[in-house]
Amino acid sequence: MIEAGGELSHLVFLTGGAIVMTMLIKGVMERTVVPPLVGFLVLGICLRWGQTQWPLAFEGGGEVIAFLSKLGLVTLLFRVGMKSDITVLAGQLKNASIAWILNIGLTGLAGFYTASLLLGQALVPSLIVAVAFTATSVGVSVKVWEDQNALQSKNGGLLVDLAELDDVTAVLLMGLLFAVVPYLPSGSAPGSFWPVLGQHALGFVAKLLLFAGGCLVFAAFLERPMTRFLKRVEHTPDSTLTIVGLGFVIAALAGGLGFSLAIGAFFAGLTFSRDPECVTLDTSFTPIFDFFSPFFFVGIGFEFELATLGPSLGMGGLLLVLAVLVKVIANGVPVALLSDGPSGWLIGASMIPRAEIALVIMQKGLHLDTSPVSEQLFGAMVVVSALSCVLAPIVVRGLLQRWPQTINRRSGE
Repeated sequence: MIEAGGELSHLVFLTGGAIVMTMLIKGVMERTVVPPLVGFLVLGICLRWGQTQWPLAFEGGGEVIAFLSKLGLVTLLFRVGMKSDITVLAGQLKNASIAWILNIGLTGLAGFYTASLLLGQALVPSLIVAVAFTATSVGVSVKVWEDQNALQSKNGGLLVDLAELDDVTAVLLMGLLFAVVPYLPSGSAPGSFWPVLGQHALGFVAKLLLFAGGCLVFAAFLERPMTRFLKRVEHTPDSTLTIVGLGFVIAALAGGLGFSLAIGAFFAGLTFSRDPECVTLDTSFTPIFDFFSPFFFVGIGFEFELATLGPSLGMGGLLLVLAVLVKVIANGVPVALLSDGPSGWLIGASMIPRAEIALVIMQKGLHLDTSPVSEQLFGAMVVVSALSCVLAPIVVRGLLQRWPQTINRRSGE
């Protein structure tokens, strides 16, 4: 019993230390232009290095970080879903459809051909990179827009619309891709993807529609009465914890049905996104989000193999150049044509960061049984994520200072 108690104390010590470090990093990084997630990635890399140097001191730490990382993943995607009301997104298609279609198409193609032709990757890892390329981490740029009092402008609204459409599309493409990947032979040619997609996509779509239909029924008939009941019998923080707990349950159910935790958490967030009263609970959800979400990025950094740093930097540098160019072109050009040049540059630069969903996709590829994503390719996308999240705020801040945005008061934005 003493030995078991000592082991438990050791794990509690490691967990407490990790929590303290994430909060300190968040506090320090928020005073700079560098997003905290970059610090969390570096912390994970440092913890992995510490484990290799002092394995006894870090014994069991990997399991703790892996578990907390999964909770961070669910928390991240739950919040993405809560902020992505489908009915609102459908209305946004009119203003953002051209840029959205070009963005998804061009970024996906750029990611695929960069990985396959320039990096020599097989079909499956190239497809995974393609889907990861389509995602955007708009929170990195939004903070700069908020600091410059520009988010309530017409371009600020367009930026949020495009990013939300990106996130929803990337999550759905991720689900479809990983439903098909197990049926693709390793090293298969690009032409073999389409027959497999056609053969198995219908099954995935049918299962997804069934799950989404269940979430819709819950949202339409049960969610509001349940939320009001919780607010009557519980204080606000307690009712928020109950709702988050239900989100975790829905995510776990999705995992049991063959979807990923990420898909389940996203649809759980969508379930609660249509209720204005529930969305107001987001302020109470913030401490939960701040507690768990950093561990997803710490977990990503912990999986980074330092031995692959050299190849990862080389591959990541090439991917970064293409990732930046294609986002600026795919989003900036249509906005510039429909509006003006400064708007195009602002929107294009703001869509550069790749973080949460892109890393979720790469981590999922790394953990597949067939291991299509190599440690080097995974490390390369970690490099892309970190550098794009450092580069974008600096560029966007400079552009906003050059072209200040004014609030469109007529539209109420």
